[in-house]
Amino acid sequence: MEFEYGMILITLAVIFGLFMAWGVGANDVANAMGTSVGSGAVTIRQAVIIAAIFEFAGAYLAGGQVTQTIRSGMIDTGMLSQNPELLVYGMLASLLAAGIWLLVASQHGWPVSTTHTIVGAIVGFGAVGIGLGAVQWNKVGTIAMSWVISPALAGIISYWLFVSVQRLILNAEQPLEAAKRYVPYYMFLVGFIISLVTLFKGLKHVGLELQAHESYLIAFAIGVATMLFGRVAIRRLRFDPSADRDFHFTNVEKVFAVLMMVTACAMAFAHGSNDVANAIGPLAAVVSIVHTGEVASQSAIPPWILLLGAVGIVVGLITFGKHVIATIGSNITALTPSRGFAATLAAATTVVLASGTGLPVSTTHTLVGGVLGVGLARGIAALDLNVVRTIFLSWIVTLPAGALMSIFFFYIFQAIFG
Repeated sequence: MEFEYGMILITLAVIFGLFMAWGVGANDVANAMGTSVGSGAVTIRQAVIIAAIFEFAGAYLAGGQVTQTIRSGMIDTGMLSQNPELLVYGMLASLLAAGIWLLVASQHGWPVSTTHTIVGAIVGFGAVGIGLGAVQWNKVGTIAMSWVISPALAGIISYWLFVSVQRLILNAEQPLEAAKRYVPYYMFLVGFIISLVTLFKGLKHVGLELQAHESYLIAFAIGVATMLFGRVAIRRLRFDPSADRDFHFTNVEKVFAVLMMVTACAMAFAHGSNDVANAIGPLAAVVSIVHTGEVASQSAIPPWILLLGAVGIVVGLITFGKHVIATIGSNITALTPSRGFAATLAAATTVVLASGTGLPVSTTHTLVGGVLGVGLARGIAALDLNVVRTIFLSWIVTLPAGALMSIFFFYIFQAIFG
């Protein structure tokens, strides 16, 4: 079929897609950087630079995998083969609804899930615009399960990571010497895990097809390089013995600040690869339908769309990220670089594992789970339960908010273009 408003629809999709990507940057990337800023390991300015480089790289190099799930996994697009224009209006409505909700949440400093938001929006228009039968409720169920599983998994990983830090380093006879000895091994872990999953899942559409043993070897090499970089960086640190008088671990935390820089880069890369899909999945669907006139379950994502998503994310962080950074970084529990490291590595590991299975988990949920796990390792009193309650409430509201706004906009677009 021919679209009489084809160019207008694509232009709207690009604008709303950018708006949604901006929201991902303002809300979600702020989460990814919140622990680093809150623990004092990096300044806001450094966080923005790190995020800009690594989010961009993650989104552009490894962002293709999850996009398919967001686009074709939520609703049965086969039911729309007769009138594909409905899917176009629905995807436009979803992007606009999700962008608005992220703007509201970021303004209030609520770390909500961009994945939740776009899934809620797509399910909302699918149920009303096409019919309840069009929604793949089993897929929605799987994603709903991931909202419980991902923070729980991140919480468990961060809890044990921090317990290992306490046993090996903080409770040692000479914590500073122990930190110098063990922190490079933690760095190896960061380099190895992130590069392994990126190699396994992320680089297919760049045309890089590697055998499993090649991926392991490359990841191992990157891990070793990260470890050596860490050794050199730690050796160059200047320690002041008198600084430990007020806080026993001041110099130890200096060593962890180097590690935190590495985990911040890893988290930004993992986040870019997983969450760019939220903004560009619906946009790619609109472009594909308008060009071909039919609903394809899979279509290649043009590089310019990945680029658009990556740019939107970076601009969102720079212009509006500070509100959510404060919530994650300092309001849930007091973070130091060693605690922030455990939370961030746990979250990044959970995200990359999930992105490997194509399951769109929420970076927000994994990170909050990681921060809670670290807090619990120090006892329940270390957590600000009021902040935790507000965060959980904002999570519950997100799905229906996305769905209701999306239904409203769907009818508007249908009235204008239909």
